[in-house]
Amino acid sequence: MDDNGAWELPSELVLLRDNIKRFMQDEVRPAEEKLEHDAYKMPPELLNPLQTKAQDQLGIWCINTPKKFGGSELSLLAQAVVAEEAAQCRMGAYVPACGAIGVDPPNVIFDGTEAQIEKYGRRTIEQGLKAFVAISEPGGGSDPARAIQCKAERQDDHYILNGTKLWITGAEAAEWGLVFARTEAGISCFIVDKEMAGISTRPVPVIRSYSPSEVTFTNCKVPVENLLGEEGRGFALCQKWLVHARIPYSANVIGIAQRSLELAIEWARQRETFRSALADKQAIQWMIADSEIEIRAARLLTYQAAWQADLGNDIKVAASMAKVYSTEMAGRVVDRCIQIFGGMGVAAEMPLERWYREMRIKRIGEGPSEVHRMVIARDLLSR
Repeated sequence: MDDNGAWELPSELVLLRDNIKRFMQDEVRPAEEKLEHDAYKMPPELLNPLQTKAQDQLGIWCINTPKKFGGSELSLLAQAVVAEEAAQCRMGAYVPACGAIGVDPPNVIFDGTEAQIEKYGRRTIEQGLKAFVAISEPGGGSDPARAIQCKAERQDDHYILNGTKLWITGAEAAEWGLVFARTEAGISCFIVDKEMAGISTRPVPVIRSYSPSEVTFTNCKVPVENLLGEEGRGFALCQKWLVHARIPYSANVIGIAQRSLELAIEWARQRETFRSALADKQAIQWMIADSEIEIRAARLLTYQAAWQADLGNDIKVAASMAKVYSTEMAGRVVDRCIQIFGGMGVAAEMPLERWYREMRIKRIGEGPSEVHRMVIARDLLSR
């Protein structure tokens, strides 16, 4: 708390936030401007220098990965701070900072054996590999523990994997992935290499610029040593990861809402209509005020949940609250900002129309709003 009773970040996180903000402004966004509007990856000639600067100047790399495996191992609150600032570029909803600060492997891999961590976790960090997590299926994604029909049957020294996964982010470009399948003991988690026989992927076009994938397994042989954790304990293994991942996810959309509002305020100040600045119109002022109120509320929900997690507390409900409010808030804010810009708001030279499409998907990803409301209500009603 400061002298006025207001909550504020610790000084070291303020410094981190400001450094990331400058890095985004001075390095990342200028590089991204060289790409087409809907680009979702940065070419190596632009990305490699940014990654070097992020590591050398910021000391930031793969924020959720343990230090002993080459990451920064930031607290969840620090991850939220970085995620908010790193989202403030055109492709920030998909790849924070355009990939300049690295892309973490699924953190649950670090609960694996030494051999699994070395082959998949450490190698991903050192070589910049890509990975995917396959949970959702065509038959339903909101209740994955019951909806999973993908099966893995043990045969001697391997499992035979059959089934289809849907809406899998990054599967097309990934070198490996984690697949959740039903075994005799329950839901289990398997590490698969993309070059394994019996794996096929196809993109599923959606309203954003990049596509998730359908991943099909047909008699895919997965070695027993690729079982992550115990058989039947796969879903429990990643519960903490799933819950904690909702915090950077929430901070990400807050960053996009924040940047959208900054652009709208700048426009309102300089744009003149009916012989006065747009900023003088009460309708515009109320849109700006409502947006600022909602952004601050979402930030407090998200940061408080992260802080509680860092204290070791269960944040399942708090993370659901942050996820619902921040994603719905961001959609409203981006929509208002487009309205303030008028026709220019939907022009491809502005990032707003792209963010508008992204924010619609964010209400579905990481669990749709309705499921999180169910989690919150059940907790309240069971007390």
